Amino acid sequence: MIVTGCSSNDSQNRDHLVFRYNEQYQISTLDPAFARNPSIIWPTNQLFNGLVQLDDSLNIQPDIAKNWHISDDALQYTFTLRDDVPFHKHAQFKTKDSTRYVTATDFAYSFNRLTDASVASPGSWVLSNVDHYKALNDSTFLIQLKQPFPAFLGLLSMRYCSVVPKEIVDFYGNDFRSNPIGTGPFKFKRWEEGVKLVLRKNELYYERDEAGNQLPYLEAVAITFLPDKQSEFLQFAQGNLDFLNSLDPSYKDELLTASGRLREKYQNEVNLSVSPQLNTEYIGFYLDSNTKEVQSELLRKAINYGFDRQKMITYLRNGIGKPAEHGFIPMGLPGFDYIKGYTYNPTLSRKLIQQYKKESGNMNPMISIGTNSQYLDICEYIQRELQKAGLRVEINVMPPSTLRQMKSSGELDAFRASWIADYPDAENYLSLFYSKNFTPNGPNYTHFKSATYDSIYEHSLSMVDVETRKLEYKKMDSIIIAQSPIIPLYYDEVVRFTRKNISGLTPNPQNFLVLKRVKKAKM
Repeated sequence: MIVTGCSSNDSQNRDHLVFRYNEQYQISTLDPAFARNPSIIWPTNQLFNGLVQLDDSLNIQPDIAKNWHISDDALQYTFTLRDDVPFHKHAQFKTKDSTRYVTATDFAYSFNRLTDASVASPGSWVLSNVDHYKALNDSTFLIQLKQPFPAFLGLLSMRYCSVVPKEIVDFYGNDFRSNPIGTGPFKFKRWEEGVKLVLRKNELYYERDEAGNQLPYLEAVAITFLPDKQSEFLQFAQGNLDFLNSLDPSYKDELLTASGRLREKYQNEVNLSVSPQLNTEYIGFYLDSNTKEVQSELLRKAINYGFDRQKMITYLRNGIGKPAEHGFIPMGLPGFDYIKGYTYNPTLSRKLIQQYKKESGNMNPMISIGTNSQYLDICEYIQRELQKAGLRVEINVMPPSTLRQMKSSGELDAFRASWIADYPDAENYLSLFYSKNFTPNGPNYTHFKSATYDSIYEHSLSMVDVETRKLEYKKMDSIIIAQSPIIPLYYDEVVRFTRKNISGLTPNPQNFLVLKRVKKAKM
């Protein structure tokens, strides 16, 4: 009884050092080579490091590489590595204290593994433009590109490019997914799949804060896996979770007013943070469809003019998000510009629909949109508004996996979609309309094709100067607006709710969870 009591008291005294959050979706792996979605990226962010990292403003910062040099032709990248970055301790390192330090050879191995067909990493495309790479010595790593690609450093910040130790991967084989050893601020402790994942502080972590204090401040991270968003919210409201990410329809009206303010009953317990996210929500048209309505630029523009984006955000999203009344590039990303897009103009929408009817002879045109249940309310709103203008809209609701598959295979005339940046360069968005990226071999789901667009896109890839490249991005974005292969809906925002005792959890446009500077005060 005495032992149990002491353990319980000790646990309560140290609870303020444990950060708790819930992951709605199951985590299938903790191997960074498979970190393709946020549910995997978030925990692997705590466990691994790469050559470079991004700050909260999306600037490239040193990580394990303390500096780098880019050749004048922008083809060769030479990284100088830190010599004081240890992997998490493990007996397989066969050293006196079970510790081994990262060298350039570890990056060569990690990149080989990323591109190994037998590993089948979904992130292998990150190195598709790399001609070769090699460790020149323990502290120098060289990468040679096939052709210039200005966003390459941003690609290297992705979790796919994390460094992993060969002897540990060899030891565990496929079970490395559940026995991760990296260099990050936290190390793996325990994982009961579908129930709980626990990470502990890495006492050997190399980063320090501005005052010279070692990071991280927390002792542990505890992740639960409640699949229901309402249950997650109840756990947060009861103080059992420190953090709630995103705005779900099941609790949005409970937490926020219609104008997006935190309701008074929560203001003494909860902090609300809203910031731009690199995510554009849109409806895309499959331009290779045989459906005449989809092929009509008149109708595509009529839809763009036919509904009030601000009203949609106010009433359906509690004011979270910004109307996508400019281009496809979202707010918060270098390259975004206030180009003239589509604003609500019901008179013009009706006029364009009438013009289509007259020219085509089709007096009862219809557009069919595929969506999942999460965005049904938005599609129904657009449906009602367009019916007033004389255009019928049919909505097909399907599971997210079915929507993804049918969108990729060109089985939907129109589809609701979103594009969240893989890396912080507008090229990531504009690649969706490059004709050589037609699905299923690339992200061009609309099968949009323009020789002018392709020429500008290819020319922009050779531009090292950021400001000059932005001008080319603006030209491409303007072409997309003019030809309307998509209906931009809104530029999303990162919405985070934290308990009042949490500090240091700063927002970032990619909505990544970075916990190394987070503090949790005693209540």
